[in-house]
Amino acid sequence: MSGFDLGLAPRPGGLTHVIDKGLGPRAWEDVLETSGDYIDIVKLGWGTAYVTRNLPAKLDVLRGKPVVIGGTFFEVVFVQDKIEGYKRWLQGLGLTHVEISDGVIDLPRERKLELIEEFAGDFTVLSEVGSKDSDVEFTPDEWTKWLREELDAGAWKVITEAREGGTAGIFSKSGDMRTELVGEIADAVPLEDVVFEAPTKAAQAWFIKEFGPAVNLGNIPPEEVIALETLRRGLRGDTLKEVLLGDHAGTPAS
Repeated sequence: MSGFDLGLAPRPGGLTHVIDKGLGPRAWEDVLETSGDYIDIVKLGWGTAYVTRNLPAKLDVLRGKPVVIGGTFFEVVFVQDKIEGYKRWLQGLGLTHVEISDGVIDLPRERKLELIEEFAGDFTVLSEVGSKDSDVEFTPDEWTKWLREELDAGAWKVITEAREGGTAGIFSKSGDMRTELVGEIADAVPLEDVVFEAPTKAAQAWFIKEFGPAVNLGNIPPEEVIALETLRRGLRGDTLKEVLLGDHAGTPAS
């Protein structure tokens, strides 16, 4: 903290889910020194964990933070029929969280739900809904049904796909937010159970304005964690009015 007291309310909450694309231990030491208080979970994107040299050293630096390997790697494991070996590998690394997705492969719904239930016996499960193919757009009814089903199967949180660039899932291929879809998701599923992938500042600001500063946001680059925290607290022009001045219903007034 800066040492200068503005008399603001404490951190409003809301999960900040960070995507790691290959930072090393020393880089993470720097990130945690400045931003660690605002990082709630770290995802080692797609298959980066598998090709990271001396992964245990990196995980040692991240001890105390939940770490999850990206869902795309789970999909690779599934198609290779290596599920049991994957569980043992995660446990050997000391990981307690797992992501289960079907953004690329054709995974039957019933099988996905079975896998969520199975993994939930030993891990904290984050399941992801939505395709990584920007040309695939599911209906709001499909989204809300699948999100509820996966929570019922044992997922701790459900993640709405956006990719790291915001070009699929809850975004159109041109990068526009599918706002009506997001609104229907928010009406159908408790907000505390959903992590909205929001890799861009514009998306982060939109979610905070729409749902308040405690909304769960995912796929945040490590170097953007501090910037997101200022959005949550109204310390950036994009959200100052809504968060600090109370212009938006449900957000705290100063």
